[in-house]
Amino acid sequence: MSSMITTSAWVRRGVAAQFPTKYEIDEEEMGRISKLARMQLEDAQGELASAKEGKEDAESMDEDDKEGDQDAMDEDKAEKSSRKDDDDDDLKEYDLDHYDSDEVDEDGEKITMFGNVKSLAYHQPNEEDPYLVMPEEEEDEEREELQILPTDNLILTGKVEDEVAHLEVYVYEDQADNLYVHHDVMLPAIPLCLEWLDMPVGKNTEERTTGNFVAVGTMESDIEIWDLDIVDCMYPNAILGQGGAEDENSKSKKKKKKSKANDEYHVDSVLALAANRQHRNLLASASADCTIKLWDLNTSKCAKSYSHHTDKVCSLDWHPKESTILLSGSYDRTVVAADMRAPDTKARWSVDADVEAVRWDPHDSNFFYVTTDGGMVYRFDVRNIPATPAESKPVWSLQAHDTSVSSFDINPTIPGYLVTGSTDKQVKLWSVQDDKPSLVVSRKPEVGKIFSTNFAPDADVSFRLAIAGSKGVVQIWDTSTNAAVRRTFVSRVPSLAGEVQERTIGLDPDRDESDDDGGVDATAVEGQGRDGWESMEED
Repeated sequence: MSSMITTSAWVRRGVAAQFPTKYEIDEEEMGRISKLARMQLEDAQGELASAKEGKEDAESMDEDDKEGDQDAMDEDKAEKSSRKDDDDDDLKEYDLDHYDSDEVDEDGEKITMFGNVKSLAYHQPNEEDPYLVMPEEEEDEEREELQILPTDNLILTGKVEDEVAHLEVYVYEDQADNLYVHHDVMLPAIPLCLEWLDMPVGKNTEERTTGNFVAVGTMESDIEIWDLDIVDCMYPNAILGQGGAEDENSKSKKKKKKSKANDEYHVDSVLALAANRQHRNLLASASADCTIKLWDLNTSKCAKSYSHHTDKVCSLDWHPKESTILLSGSYDRTVVAADMRAPDTKARWSVDADVEAVRWDPHDSNFFYVTTDGGMVYRFDVRNIPATPAESKPVWSLQAHDTSVSSFDINPTIPGYLVTGSTDKQVKLWSVQDDKPSLVVSRKPEVGKIFSTNFAPDADVSFRLAIAGSKGVVQIWDTSTNAAVRRTFVSRVPSLAGEVQERTIGLDPDRDESDDDGGVDATAVEGQGRDGWESMEED
C-alpha cells in the first residue's frame, strides 16, 4: 500500500482561526507521555524476556554437532587473524590507541569534547538563552505561513501512506487556484469517515461556544475528536468510546475490552458519522458492530444505542428539517428512517445490493437517495412507506455505474444536481430535474478508484467538487467551467451563460480528458472486497 485517501470533508469559509495555535507540551503532558512510555517499555521487556527464553531453548544444541563444526571455526579464525594484521598496518598512521587522550591548548589547559569550557556562555535560571529563543522575525514568518484567510476553505482528508494513517488539513484558495497541505495529524488506524463539528468538544473548551473540530472514525472502535485550530497536536481533544473511559493507569482494563456489542461504545470499526446541526451536541455514529450510537458531545458519553440493522451500518444522515429523524443504511440491504426519541417507530425500505450511501434531499426533504454496491442510485419518497421492505418502490432508479457507487453527493445550492463516484475510477455529474435523471458529463480523473466526491458547502463556490481516491491525491474540479454543466444548468443559474476555459486544481495538465458526452469506457475492477481494505490498492 503506497498512498490512498479513503474519506474527505469540506470546512466552510470563515470558521477556521486566522492564526492557528502551535501546540506546546506542558509538564502535565510530559508526565502523561512518560507514563505511556513506561507502559510500552514494560510490554517490550516482557516480550524480550519471552524471546530470550526461546533463544536459550534453541541454543541447547547437541554437543556432538558443536564439535563437528569446530574445524570450520578454526579455519575462519586463522583467516580473520591474517586480515587483522593487514588492517593494523593501514591504521597505524591514525594512532587510534590514543584517540581519547586529552589535548592541551596554548595555555596548557585540557581541551574536552566541548572545547575550552572557558568559552561557554552561562545563563541565569530565569534568563532566556538566545540559542533557544526564536527571533521575532522568524516567529512572524512562521505565523504568516500558518495564516488561514476568511476567504479560504479547508478540505480534510483521511489518508493512508506507507501504512501510516493520518488526517491531512488542506487550505483551498479559490481565487488563487491554490491547494496545499496546512498541517496533518497522526491517526491510530485507517480512517473511514470524517465529520466536521462546530461544537467545542473536550479539554480547554469551557469558555468557547463555537469551534472548528473534526470527528474521525477509523478501523478502531473509538472516535477521535481533534481541534483543527491547533497545529502539531499530539493527542485528540476527546475520545468517544472505551478508550475515552479509560484512565492512564488502566492498563489491565485494556485487556478486558468487551468484544460484544453493547450500549456504551462501539466494539468494531466506525463506518459513518453524522452531526446534528440543530442539536449541536449530538453526534450519531454507525459501526461494523451493527449498532448506531448517539453521543452527547457535552459529556463525551453515549446517550443511546440502536440496533436497527442485522449487518454493518455504513451510512447516516439527519433529516434537514425534522431534527430527530435519522436515516441509516446497512450491508443488510435495508434503509431505516427512525425517530431517535422513539426508536421503535421506524420505516424500512430494501434495495437489491449492499447499501453504500444514504442522503436526504436538502431541497425537498420528503425524498432521500440510496446508492449501492451494485452501481445503482435510488430516489425514495419517505411518505410512501412499504408494508414490508420487499415491497419498496423507488420514485426512480438509475444504473449509474457498472461497479460500486462508492461516493455520492448532492449540490447544496442547485436542486437536482448530483455527483457519483465509483471504483470504476469514473466521476459522473447528473441532472435529475423533474424526476428524469440524465447524465451531464463523465470524467476519469487521475485519482484512481474514487472513494470521495464532495461539493463545497459555500454558496458562491458550490460548483467546486473535491475528488479523492486510491492514488492518495486530491483534485478540485470547478464544474461551473465545464461546457456541458453550463448548458444544463444555465436556466437555473443565469450566470453560467457563455463559454469559459475549464478549470481544475491538482490535475495533471497532460491527462487524457474524456468527452463531455460521457463517453469514457468503464474500467471493470474485479475482486472488490467489502470487508478487506487491501482491495482498494491500485492494481
